[in-house]
Amino acid sequence: MEATERTFSLDEQPEVFATTTRTSRAVQRALADGRVRKVAGRLYTRNLAEPLEQVVRRNWYRVAAHYFPGAVIVDRSGIEAQPSADGSLFLDAGPDYAGRRPVRLPGLTLLPRRGPGPVPDDMPHLEGLHFSSRPRALLDNLRRSRARNGVSRTLSRSEIEDELTRTATLRGNDALNELRDQASKIAQALDAEREMAALDDLVGAILGTRDTQLTTTAGRAAHAGLGFDPRRIALFEALQAALLRDPVEGREERPDSLPTLSFIEAYFSNWIEGTEFALREAEKIVFRRAVPKARFEDAHDVLGTFDLVNDPAKRQQLPDGPEDLLDLLRAHHALILERRPQADPGAFKTLVNRAGATTFVHPDLVVGTLVEGYRYYEALPTGLSRATFMMFLIAEVHPFTDGNGRIARVLMNAELSAVGEQRIVIPIVYRDDYLQGLRALSRNANPQALIRVLDFAQAYAAAIDWSDLRAAERALEKTNAFVEPEIAEERGLRLELPA
Repeated sequence: MEATERTFSLDEQPEVFATTTRTSRAVQRALADGRVRKVAGRLYTRNLAEPLEQVVRRNWYRVAAHYFPGAVIVDRSGIEAQPSADGSLFLDAGPDYAGRRPVRLPGLTLLPRRGPGPVPDDMPHLEGLHFSSRPRALLDNLRRSRARNGVSRTLSRSEIEDELTRTATLRGNDALNELRDQASKIAQALDAEREMAALDDLVGAILGTRDTQLTTTAGRAAHAGLGFDPRRIALFEALQAALLRDPVEGREERPDSLPTLSFIEAYFSNWIEGTEFALREAEKIVFRRAVPKARFEDAHDVLGTFDLVNDPAKRQQLPDGPEDLLDLLRAHHALILERRPQADPGAFKTLVNRAGATTFVHPDLVVGTLVEGYRYYEALPTGLSRATFMMFLIAEVHPFTDGNGRIARVLMNAELSAVGEQRIVIPIVYRDDYLQGLRALSRNANPQALIRVLDFAQAYAAAIDWSDLRAAERALEKTNAFVEPEIAEERGLRLELPA
């Protein structure tokens, strides 16, 4: 025992640990000395400061593995991937388990049941535990469970619908078919043939191939072929609420702005997307139709944008309902990107698109998310409020393979032109402010930055005299509009309102 005590080191133990016959005496001595605390029978912790509830909850996998070695995390816990809010953790303790009593500890309640143990595709976890595969977790949660104090062992029917529509949101409708096929392969091992039939009906209903009644808004929308991205709808709701709570007042459009404003608008809008030309070269492309052979497609992007925003009718064309919005988007995209066949001009995307860490709406959900988003848009006052919302709606859905930012800004400005308000330009120096405003809403559900950015951008455009190109150019130069963001940051420059 002396050798055992010499080799036992408290510092080498995890935060929560179990004693053995060989270490019991040393741990008892540490307990008497106040160097450890007892959690439960044979379970101790080196953490002397935090409440036991927090310590146990953080180490739930070690505790579960101590009581039920090799168990599978199942039922509700298989979906939530952690103990529930009340500390409940549901486990399949294997085919030989015969007990029924829960194990109650500070901050954690282990709720084991008899089951087959790990089945194919269950995932190894820490300390020898396993996690249910997603197909198994859904089958397990479709079992009937008796009521108990605290959370129920299984998810409700609505919660399961939400899980299935979430899968479609992230990975598309094909993922639901794949999930259903995987579940059918393990249903017999789980004795879950009845649950497999229920899962088959639910997936079929969401995909629109069966008439099983669905209970959630997202599920019913998917059944109708208008499945939407719930996370994006939450962002649209946040933006709408901010715009209704504090409406933004627009400015009147400067007279005699065409074609100078249209040219600068097209020039800046393409620069944001990486289509960069010297200003004089862009002038030749737009006003002389001198398209350089070396940059044929880029030049036509600028030219197509200009032709669209300089057209008296198209530049203020608004959607008259959700279906009209879809048609308008396709038509504008076809006009701007007509010389880029690889961008599928006029057609919504068929592959997922990304920008940095952001993954945009799945192709299967583009139409439904736009249609659902339109309902939030039409409740807003006309002018700058609707313009702000429309721009974000299109930018966040990203319905096309390419050209999404340009289309978003075209329809933003159409909202303004239609009511005689000043169109917005996003100068080169202001690009990062604009993108940061988009990210603040997209990633953090904070709409205020985007609202401020566009409000300032409209105030800026309203202070420029667009009646003469050279005069406008001089005003843009004086206010740092042409300075690239990286250089502006080095020199401490920013976009300034004209005097």
